[in-house]
Amino acid sequence: MATVADHYVQTLTESGVTHVYGLPGDSLNGFTDAIRRHEGMTWQHVRNEETAAFAAAGDAAITGELAVCAGSCGPGNLHLINGLFDAHRSRVPVLAIAAHIPRSEIGSQYFQETHPQSLFQECSVFCELVSDPDMAEHVLAMAMRAAIEERGVAVVVVPGEIFLAHAEQKKATPAIRATTSHVRPDDASLDHAASILNAGSNITILAGAGVAGAHQQLLDIAGALNAPVVHALRGKEHVEYDNPYDVGMTGLLGFASGYRAISHADVLLMLGTDFPYRNFYPDDAKIIQVDIRGQNLGRRATLDVGLVGTVADTVDALLPRIHAKTDREHLDKSLKHYRKTRKNLDSFAVDDRHRTPIRPEYLARLANELADDDAVFTVDVGSPVVWAARYLTMNGKRRLLGSFNHGSMACALPLAIGAQTAQPGRQVVAFAGDGGLTMGFGELITLMQSGLPVKVIIFDNSSLNFVELEMKAAGIVNYGTDLKNPDFGAVARALGMFGRRVEKPQDLEAALTEAFAYDGPAVIDVVTAAQELSIPPKITLEQAKGFTLYGIRTILSGRADELVDLADTNVLRRIFD
Repeated sequence: MATVADHYVQTLTESGVTHVYGLPGDSLNGFTDAIRRHEGMTWQHVRNEETAAFAAAGDAAITGELAVCAGSCGPGNLHLINGLFDAHRSRVPVLAIAAHIPRSEIGSQYFQETHPQSLFQECSVFCELVSDPDMAEHVLAMAMRAAIEERGVAVVVVPGEIFLAHAEQKKATPAIRATTSHVRPDDASLDHAASILNAGSNITILAGAGVAGAHQQLLDIAGALNAPVVHALRGKEHVEYDNPYDVGMTGLLGFASGYRAISHADVLLMLGTDFPYRNFYPDDAKIIQVDIRGQNLGRRATLDVGLVGTVADTVDALLPRIHAKTDREHLDKSLKHYRKTRKNLDSFAVDDRHRTPIRPEYLARLANELADDDAVFTVDVGSPVVWAARYLTMNGKRRLLGSFNHGSMACALPLAIGAQTAQPGRQVVAFAGDGGLTMGFGELITLMQSGLPVKVIIFDNSSLNFVELEMKAAGIVNYGTDLKNPDFGAVARALGMFGRRVEKPQDLEAALTEAFAYDGPAVIDVVTAAQELSIPPKITLEQAKGFTLYGIRTILSGRADELVDLADTNVLRRIFD
């Protein structure tokens, strides 16, 4: 007779799941042993359960299908929580199997006891305890359906002995797959939105990840409205390619052209974005927001019209109601400003007459040029995400993954593990910060153990660079942000993989080319400028005051050499350029 664990593995494989990310433990033994005995399922071993959750998130983001991770009782599944928060906030379907202590000991302060049903509530769309073997299959089915249909995290908490219990399945659970629906607003709401758009003269579109699969509809409505298209970070991979209306990104990591196009709008049309930064929205414009999740409407800015629907279905229904505009002044000015901004950004992404340290912009630009046309890029929070946002070119085939909503350090390598596991024949490139990589340093060994040919590019500036920028903006002298790093290339070679350290810009292209061609995991440790400023497109008075205070306090604390380095990197070089 099959065990509960056997039924779980069977249900998962029939629904398309072929692997589970995790770390084994005694309370998981029944589940991992069922995987061992099942030909259609593999165990993807990692060195930390947090990586397992991030890897599942990367897997789900790349495939669009359910991905699974697992952790043993207590500390084991507790390690999952950060990666699960990221998956939940990124709206990707992930199932977490959280093993639990014996049922008879729950509430007794037993060894490794936690309360997973409470702990995971905030980062899940479904979280239930299996307290009896007879309910196990039903709870799993509900969890899978919730994760797939709500595009979020579902957690099933299972005491270890229940995995080993014999359970007779009364009826085979059919494969659980995502359904397909057409969702659009009612006619009256569409008419109201159209009347605002028809009356507007300077219309700007702000598009996010919700335009995935609706690229043509985005171009159609931008063309009808002569509207510049600004993207939020998560929308980059879906918006900017083959788009004659694209004027770049807005937000803290964006550029001036994106901010300008929005600030000069009298109507802002938000398509599939929950862009969080309120001070980047226009002050006086009318705002229309389209989102498949009604709870997102008006969460960031006061709306004139909120429309619940997919971007594709809503735009298809809206277009016949729109009067095509002939005036291109707002669009042309926005495009001109974008070209100027883009040229300015590109002027920094160069080998600065062989000067060292290497500009991080130059590193990002070369990686962009040398990577495959369908490469998957994963990026760490901090300065790597800035350079990725500004210098990676999306083309409709490439993907860009990061902790863009949750903002967690140490995400690039774990996300890359999931993406590479899901699609082993595809090039996966991780933009890792030196701080982020060393947080999960053990996962380099995972690359070797699992034979994953991820290319890890380290932006090695020996600092928590973005934290330093935040301190400068607040007028605080840098403190506690210095990092003393090893030669990461040598570490990689000691682990048996490709490893290079690059300190001179003239050596960078050859090193990247060699690493990308290497048949296996590779680490490229690039020493980059620590004082390169990633200035947001909008500087507040408080930030300007903060930088002034930072300069004064830095001098008074006897560290004037930092200011000289800052000026040399960000001012003098630009003058001589």
